[in-house]
Amino acid sequence: MTNTVPQGAAMLLEFIREAEVGSSGRASYDVIYGHNQGGLAKPLTAMTVAQVLAAQKGWSKAHGSGAAGAYQFMRATLAGLLKEVAWLRGDHRFDAALQDRLALHLLNRRGLAAFLADEIGRAEFARRLAMEWASLPVLTDSKGSRQRVRRGQSYYAGDGQNRALVRPERLEGVLGAALAASKQLGEANREIEAAPVAPVRTRKPVSRSGRFWTWLLTAGGTILTALKELNLVALDWRVQLAILAAIIGFAVYAIWSMPAVRDALGLTR
Repeated sequence: MTNTVPQGAAMLLEFIREAEVGSSGRASYDVIYGHNQGGLAKPLTAMTVAQVLAAQKGWSKAHGSGAAGAYQFMRATLAGLLKEVAWLRGDHRFDAALQDRLALHLLNRRGLAAFLADEIGRAEFARRLAMEWASLPVLTDSKGSRQRVRRGQSYYAGDGQNRALVRPERLEGVLGAALAASKQLGEANREIEAAPVAPVRTRKPVSRSGRFWTWLLTAGGTILTALKELNLVALDWRVQLAILAAIIGFAVYAIWSMPAVRDALGLTR
C-alpha cells in the first residue's frame, strides 16, 4: 500500500483485499479468480491494463469469472475505469500501486468522503461497498441484486456464484476503526499545518570549513610574525611563553567555538 493513501481508506482497502482473495500482502495483487494465476505466462502485476482486459475474456470462459487483482476487478469495472479515470491509460502497468489507486477511486465513488464526514451511516456505506465487492456483507436486511438479502449476506446472494466471505461484525469493526483513524489524522494534519516546519541547516565538515583554516593559519602566521618582527627570541623565555600561550589560546577558543568543531567533538546540545 502506497503511503499516499489516507489512513482510514488504507484500513478499508486492506480489509477488502483479505476478503476478496484471502490475503492482503504483496502476493494478493497477482491473484486472478479462483487463484488460477499459476497458469499465467507472466505475473498479473507485470501486465498492462490493456493486456489484463484482453486476457479477462479468456479467464471468464476458463474459470467462470475474469476477476483480477487484489480487489478482484471485473472486466466491465476495469473497462469502465479506463474510460472514467482521466489519468489511466491502457499501457499503464497493472501493478500494486495502480490497483490501490483504482480501488481508492471505487471507494470514493461509493461514498467514502460522505461516510468519513458522518453524512451517511455504516449500514448505508456497507451496502454500497457490498455492491462493489461481492465478498462483503450487507449490515441490514435490504434489497439485493436478485432478491431480498439478510444481514450478513452478499448483495449478490442468489446469483449462484457470489457469497459474503466475512462476518458483518468484522466489517462493522473495520468501518468504525477507519472512521476513528480518519478523524484522528484530520486533527493531526491541522496541528502540523498550524506549526510550520523549520528548515534543517547542515554543517560543513571541519576539514572543509573556511573559518577553521582561517583561524588555524592566522594563529600560525601570528606566531611566526612575532618571532621574526618583534624579536621575541630576545625576550625572557617566560615572557615568550606568555605571549605564545595568549596567541594559541585565542586561536583555540575561536576554533573551538565553531559549530562544525563542536559537532565533530559531540559538544552540541
